[in-house]
Amino acid sequence: MPQSPWSHSRSAGIADDIDFEIKGQELQFVEIELDPGESAVAEAGALVWKDAAVGMTTVFGDGSGAQGGGFMGALLGAGKRLVTGESLFTTVFTHNGSGKARVAFAAPVPGAIVPLKLDSVGGTLICQKDAFLCAAKGVSMGIAFQRRVMTGLFGGEGFIMQKLDGDGWVFVQFGGMVVERELAPGEELHVDTGCVAAFTPSVDFDLVGAGGVRSAIFGGEGLFFARLRGPGKVWIQSLPFSRLAGRMMAAASSHGGQNRGEGSVLGGIGDLIGGNR
Repeated sequence: MPQSPWSHSRSAGIADDIDFEIKGQELQFVEIELDPGESAVAEAGALVWKDAAVGMTTVFGDGSGAQGGGFMGALLGAGKRLVTGESLFTTVFTHNGSGKARVAFAAPVPGAIVPLKLDSVGGTLICQKDAFLCAAKGVSMGIAFQRRVMTGLFGGEGFIMQKLDGDGWVFVQFGGMVVERELAPGEELHVDTGCVAAFTPSVDFDLVGAGGVRSAIFGGEGLFFARLRGPGKVWIQSLPFSRLAGRMMAAASSHGGQNRGEGSVLGGIGDLIGGNR
């Protein structure tokens, strides 16, 4: 994923208009530049560093205020975050000084941070449950339900996905490299169920069989592919975290958690027999 340049375009909208830069390759972080009074909202624990002029406040829910004022609005926003697997709380970072100030947030897993201006994709993005990293204040996070039972059971994302609404910048985190595809009306794309990272609401998300019985059993791809049908945009990740975690667990269990002979000749022979070298 190439580094993003500082990008700034003042426009009237609900969300704060922020400048940013994506840094790093496999382990990326996003550095956001704030003007006085501007704010960014991030997942709890995502902070890398901030300038002293940037104040930090922990709030209940997503901090957007889109659900209406008062405690019940915040409670509704927090409930939606809890359903999608996120924390009940988010952290709001506000530039309280003068001039420019910066704050940086990092993705928790190897992969790519993708910046998206929501008004450029129709104002709504549907993505995997743990995709949200940070955003300009004013972006709200909700839930999107899978409308088909089979898709919810075998689609790789469960019945509930994140829905990001607004007109400002949002930063989502995906595993491995990310490919963006624009699908024409009726155009179909078959994707491994774990590699569906995000799509716009106009895209139809369903399942299609992976092939015959032999392919399903021995092909290593499972029973179904995710079928994405246009029109709309889709984002595909090359390395879902679940796949990476599965490989790590399999490698650890093959050693019983630790290779006690790794410094000896016998340990090396055991690795050769076991296929670890």
